[in-house]
Amino acid sequence: MTRAEKISLSLFLLFSTVFAGEALFNQICDRIFDCPDKWHIGEAQAAGEKYTCGMHPMVIVDEPGTCPICGMELVPLKAGTGGGSASDKPAGERKIKYWQAPMDPTYIRNEPGKSPMGMDLIPVYEDEAPGGSQISIDPVTAQNMGIRTAVAGTRDMSRTIRTVGLIAYDEPKQFSINSKIAGWVEKLYVNETGQFVKKGQKLLEIYSPELVSAQEEFLLALNNRSALASSSFPEIAEGANRLLESSRRRLQLWDISQDQIRRLEKTRKVEKTLVLRAPYDGIVNMKMVNEGMYVKAGRELFQISDISKVWIYADIYEYELPWVRVGQRAEVILPFVGEKSLTAKVVYIYPYVEPKTRTVKARLILDNPGFQLKPDMYVNVRLKSETVKDALAIPAEAVLYSGEKQTVFIALDGGKFEPRPVKVGIQDDNGMIEIKQGVLPGDRVVTSAQFLLDSESQLREAIAKMLEVQSKKTAGGKDASMSADDMSGEDKPAGSDPAGSKQGKQGKAEDLF
Repeated sequence: MTRAEKISLSLFLLFSTVFAGEALFNQICDRIFDCPDKWHIGEAQAAGEKYTCGMHPMVIVDEPGTCPICGMELVPLKAGTGGGSASDKPAGERKIKYWQAPMDPTYIRNEPGKSPMGMDLIPVYEDEAPGGSQISIDPVTAQNMGIRTAVAGTRDMSRTIRTVGLIAYDEPKQFSINSKIAGWVEKLYVNETGQFVKKGQKLLEIYSPELVSAQEEFLLALNNRSALASSSFPEIAEGANRLLESSRRRLQLWDISQDQIRRLEKTRKVEKTLVLRAPYDGIVNMKMVNEGMYVKAGRELFQISDISKVWIYADIYEYELPWVRVGQRAEVILPFVGEKSLTAKVVYIYPYVEPKTRTVKARLILDNPGFQLKPDMYVNVRLKSETVKDALAIPAEAVLYSGEKQTVFIALDGGKFEPRPVKVGIQDDNGMIEIKQGVLPGDRVVTSAQFLLDSESQLREAIAKMLEVQSKKTAGGKDASMSADDMSGEDKPAGSDPAGSKQGKQGKAEDLF
């Protein structure tokens, strides 16, 4: 065969091994390469030194040689790769490392007891690694890999959340000014957006035929009461008083002030226009009327907002929410005033997430006596969280995340490393992460080169599974899988000459390509 055909054949054998299993690889090896039994995958003897290929770890034999797939020299298989036989020792000769919940490998304790599900804890021995295959590394290799460790211990954890805040109006102190009658704006006293107004200040003068009629009715009721006040019939005098009060009430409901009504009562002269006044203190943040405009009843003319106090909306990311509480004190830093710092308090945390920013708003209230804080300004906010006491913590870089699993490597005596699943909690400013389950105080965790340890552990675990001795092997086990003849599309003729089998194998190998 040419070099290209040999490479194609090697790739074909590799994929056959991965997707079809050991039995198909052994049959192809027998029929095409006339391999001895020592090349068969998974059939190496458990005792004695074994050899494997650095590129194809599924090849494990009892003697040195070359790999049947790539031709590389085989290397000795490290002791303990196949899982070891320590677990076969009697229980009395093995030392218990800790106790573990049968249904939750992260729930571990130093002594026997019950799991949260009410099941008895089971012992885990020093030669076992429930989270994967335990590996051994000599000190020189560990130093070359740059393995560093840290001790798990309890500590107080806190976090300072640094975020951006947006100044906004105090919503309960935003007011809408509208006209309750239709008419024409004869004079506009407040004609600028942003203008400060005081309670009772003139806003505009409005001419309305309805207002003129209401004043005339009020003056008629006033004259009628004066004429009937000395009547000998008390019912008539009482009726005149009720009519006057009704006319007065009508003017009040149209936002005519008491001063204007008293002046009308004193002068007995109907005024063409009446004045609308500001009912609150604040600034005009919206003006929707001009002088000379005709306005309908109910139309909004102004929006007035009191900014003696302002709100600050601070953006809190989802993973920071466990650190934020209502009533928590916050530091507001004004970058536009030389990093001036003010103190505020969290009064409300909104119960929904902003879809665009994926943050939750936390509302702060701040006094604004000199109107230095203006709505829509940006400020920096620092929230100092409450301290979590006596939390079991390790460096955050010690945790490996793979999907829904979190794993750490525990450094044991004798250069051994054990993968262990854990459940993590909050993370503080110092790079420490809380461990809720899976690690005991005093355990030494690996903080660097974990990816190398993880790949080696998974590789050894896979090899250990390949080397497991099958308890039962059916007599027709090889017939149950597809043969090389079936793959090449040729039927082996009955009574074929065994002497020419090797030549036939060579021909079948060439027919595959």
